[in-house]
Amino acid sequence: MKQEFWAIIKQHENLNAAYIEPPFDVQEVFGSKRVKVKATFDDVEYRGSIVNMGGCYMLGLTQEIRSKIRKGFGDEVFVTLEQDIMERTVEVPEDFAAAMSSDESAVSTFKSLSYTAQKEYVVWITSAKRETTRAERIIKAVALLSEGRKLK
Repeated sequence: MKQEFWAIIKQHENLNAAYIEPPFDVQEVFGSKRVKVKATFDDVEYRGSIVNMGGCYMLGLTQEIRSKIRKGFGDEVFVTLEQDIMERTVEVPEDFAAAMSSDESAVSTFKSLSYTAQKEYVVWITSAKRETTRAERIIKAVALLSEGRKLK
């Protein structure tokens, strides 16, 4: 069931973090307090989760999306939401997968992480500008995973 509405982009506390509040009862519409959704903000696509924070439901708006739609805190945005039932998988770069494959504990930890935590590792590695930095990050990532730790 697709929901469409206008919402005000709100600022989370004093941070450079934004969110919108759906104007309906999320649990009534989607049957859950935390819902994975496919969304658009002024036609820019996003996959995320609606969460209940302190009694209100909210969906985060990344800085990247705010930049694309050229809007900020206090601006109005057209939102579409529908429940995202597709499995979320992270494409692991070959060099990272190869490095992990020699450490069963690292592989096991990585597989046990949430989609978001897996994605954080991959983005951290692939965002390196130099090959030496990328290689160093892969080594560090495998070490952290081997210890059963998340990136952050």
